[in-house]
Amino acid sequence: MWAALRSSLRPTARILPLRSFSLRSPSRPSPLFALHQHRSLALTVHFSSTSSTSPKPDALALPVLPSPAVARWLLFSSTLVFAIIVVGGVTRLTESGLSITEWKPIAGILPPLSHDEWSVEFDKYKATPEFKLLNHSITIDDFKSIFYMEWGHRVLGRLIGLVFVGPLAYFALRRKVPKPMANKLFGLACLIGFQGFLGWYMVKSGLEDSIMDTPNAVPRVSQYRLAAHLAAALALYAGMFGMGMTVIKEWKYSRGAPWSGIQGSTQELLKNPLVRSFKVKAWALTGLVLLTAISGAFVAGLDAGLLYNEFPLMGGRLAPPTDELFSDAYAKAADKSDKWWRNVFENPTTVQFDHRILGTTTYCGAALLYASTFRPALRAVLPPLTRTAMTAAFAVANLQVVLGISTLLYLVPVSLAASHQAGSVALLSAMIHLLVTLRRPGAAATAWRRAAEAARAASSTAKQTLKN
Repeated sequence: MWAALRSSLRPTARILPLRSFSLRSPSRPSPLFALHQHRSLALTVHFSSTSSTSPKPDALALPVLPSPAVARWLLFSSTLVFAIIVVGGVTRLTESGLSITEWKPIAGILPPLSHDEWSVEFDKYKATPEFKLLNHSITIDDFKSIFYMEWGHRVLGRLIGLVFVGPLAYFALRRKVPKPMANKLFGLACLIGFQGFLGWYMVKSGLEDSIMDTPNAVPRVSQYRLAAHLAAALALYAGMFGMGMTVIKEWKYSRGAPWSGIQGSTQELLKNPLVRSFKVKAWALTGLVLLTAISGAFVAGLDAGLLYNEFPLMGGRLAPPTDELFSDAYAKAADKSDKWWRNVFENPTTVQFDHRILGTTTYCGAALLYASTFRPALRAVLPPLTRTAMTAAFAVANLQVVLGISTLLYLVPVSLAASHQAGSVALLSAMIHLLVTLRRPGAAATAWRRAAEAARAASSTAKQTLKN
């Protein structure tokens, strides 16, 4: 009899899907029924979570849930993007971006290695408007310092492509990520390639010979292309960082951890009107953070930070004169119909004023949203992790304001200006984390959590049955 019992409990090669079991047992289940139910559920969860070959979802009746390895890859990739945004800012601040006059995605990986190669690159730079108008007195050693800055920026971009695309191919082919997520990741991979092209398109705008024919022109890249380049980088960062944080939270949730610190029904709490209203405001504030950061690219592109180095006033008043903010000198149409929008994007005074307004509005919005978390009604329903994330976001906003004002008062030193740009990405990170705490758990994480709970329930039932 015991030999027959052991034989019946031996795991079979076929793993039955979870839905084939019912947690409802007979009024007096036999030990054989309970143990068989527990063994089957435990095998299902064990093989699907620990197997190195990850069986196909349809074989387990469970959707694909990305593992922490996927999260670590995404967060490491986002860290590299964070770094290249800061390095790009330093490249712009040190006026190094126009030192490499060609775009060679493969051959450009290696810098000049001999004196002759350096002479060739220096001769190419001598033909640029920047050398003729600004740097005509620099030596080849001076040229090497700005060349290496731009070269490092480009090499880091190539490294990001390798770090992201290689593991993406592995995870996608091995079906370690669900198809919808894989499609988003492939979109980010395409954006990386587009960023390389956009970066060269931006640099090319500062190498055009037409600059020499423009009176009082300063050799620099187009502020429009610079803003597009930064916006694409921020979108890339947000996608990587947001998905990485989501994968970590959903993995922990599937293993039994509370979602955003919520004790009780997660779905019902996140559907609360007060929480949903807070989420809408958090999205609006995140958009404002992005818009402020992109407006900073216009400030950098026009060297607008070198004007009105005081705060909060501009020339002793809250706003410059209207004829300075909307000068006819920036209009190009005969009827001056383009005066308004050209001043907004091309007049350094107006660009700095706009950035001040956006920065102040962003800070006030963060302060108000943070203050709202102390309202008793909202505090009672807001997830604990959301309150912590909002506190962190407001702290970063305070730091960013201090960095911005200091950068302006001290005439844009490289260290402070680079820190200010890094602060904008840090604030965006804090807002993305805040939004992640307000989202609902995904279907895959929920399914895995229920499977684990079912396995634990079956184990408890089996143990209790054996005792009886």
